[in-house]
Amino acid sequence: MNRLGSVNVAIAQINSTVGDLVGNSQRIAHAARQAAELGADIVLTPELSLVGYPPEDLLLRRSFYAKSEQTLHALATELADLKDLHVIVGHPLQQGLLHYNAASLLCNGRIIASYRKHALPNYTVFDEKRYFIAADEVCTFDLRGIRFAINICEDTWYLDMPARARAAGAQVLLVPNASPYHMNKQHLRLDVMRENVCQQGMALVYANLVGAQDELVFDGSSFVMNSAGDVCVQAPSFKESLTLVEFDAGQPKAQPLPEALSLEAQVYEALVLGVRDYVGKNGFPGAIIGLSGGVDSALTLAIAVDALGADKVRAVMMPSDYTAEISWVDSRDMVARLGVRYDEIPISDCFTAFRHSLDFEFANLAEDATEENIQARIRGTLLMALSNKSGSIVLTTGNKSEMATGYCTLYGDMAGGYAVIKDIAKTLVYRLCHYRNSMSDVIPDRILTRAPSAELRPNQTDQDSLPPYEVLDGILNLYMEEGQGVAELLAAGYRQEDVDRIVRLIKINEYKRRQAPVGPRVTHRAFGRDWRYPITSRFKE
Repeated sequence: MNRLGSVNVAIAQINSTVGDLVGNSQRIAHAARQAAELGADIVLTPELSLVGYPPEDLLLRRSFYAKSEQTLHALATELADLKDLHVIVGHPLQQGLLHYNAASLLCNGRIIASYRKHALPNYTVFDEKRYFIAADEVCTFDLRGIRFAINICEDTWYLDMPARARAAGAQVLLVPNASPYHMNKQHLRLDVMRENVCQQGMALVYANLVGAQDELVFDGSSFVMNSAGDVCVQAPSFKESLTLVEFDAGQPKAQPLPEALSLEAQVYEALVLGVRDYVGKNGFPGAIIGLSGGVDSALTLAIAVDALGADKVRAVMMPSDYTAEISWVDSRDMVARLGVRYDEIPISDCFTAFRHSLDFEFANLAEDATEENIQARIRGTLLMALSNKSGSIVLTTGNKSEMATGYCTLYGDMAGGYAVIKDIAKTLVYRLCHYRNSMSDVIPDRILTRAPSAELRPNQTDQDSLPPYEVLDGILNLYMEEGQGVAELLAAGYRQEDVDRIVRLIKINEYKRRQAPVGPRVTHRAFGRDWRYPITSRFKE
């Protein structure tokens, strides 16, 4: 029996799946029962935990709201035997013709209160104003002399709703979140919570979703702060967890904090989680990767094995007449280290057949990128054929630097179902490879030291067609991710020739990116949900 002024709050950092109302409800119920056994009084689940985040246009269907409400009431009934346990569940709420992003408080078989989100994000990857309307009522409840209030995610990124909660006497703010990961996001969360919540004199419990949904990865990393802004409790990153924290007189008791992850560790774990959930939640039995002997496919293969297990990953080498012997050797070396199924399917005969078929059309014309693209498309066709027969998904291996500049082939190396490293610049690819090898040596050293090449013509290297990757990635970061203009790039010391060339390539290759598979977002601006440039455009910087 807890004494007056002492309350145990459990953070249920769960991995919800969009639309799996029954499965998500079972996850919440399981976490609630575990928390009750640990002595919890309150269980806080993430934003829209009942339906997954983001549900997107499922939120335009009346049946989605009806089934959500039905499942929420059934969950409340199921948890009725957990006497006096308060469980906060995120869900969409329909009231008349109005739709809200809500979190409801379940206790003793009933829904005793509901909070409706006020601040609706409508930027980068968010478009909640498409689906919900804003509310502005405060929701508080008292337990053993402590007053708790609920805010949902974006509400705490502004002063208004935390201030209203504080004015209503709240000592602890409970914050369900579906805050997607990007590099260094946790530092930003902590700074904002200190400014908008703690400076008003409240402690807070921040329960974040974990898992991946299409392009978005949610890292969990839930935490508890006291009213001074000190992090007292930190949940794990990139995995489900149940974390119990005791509040005494409105302040949390500190626990040992885990060691912070390096940037490379964060990104690598995000990519692993992205692959695991995309493959698993969509029911694919495994994954197929076209292995080239290069650094991009090597990293993709390592991530896939770490995400799915070696028994669910297949690597296929498709050599041509231009494939260097070291590419064969290094590919065989790597698959032996990882223990995956490995096959070699030469494409020379297919390439010869294509060229014969086009002899008349191409007569007296010099070879160019056309012949290179034919080889890439042969490989894409073979991989997709294997995918069709086996049901396994093809994981593409193109990086962000290539996607930006169009150094990729439609229906060739872009063919597949999930683009694992599409938000990873080439320079970061190398850093991630070295990080993975620091855990165990799975990527042969020569893959990391040889000049990158598509091997589609004799003696080819990437730098024949592109500026050095340090230059390309620097311009890409400033122009695409940070939104800086040409004048600012020149002021940063980049050459006019390189800037003009890369900006032009980014513009003219938008049509390719629109046809690319989805892949995990790990930067604060990725090609996809938060990059919406027109394909047809005559604007020039």
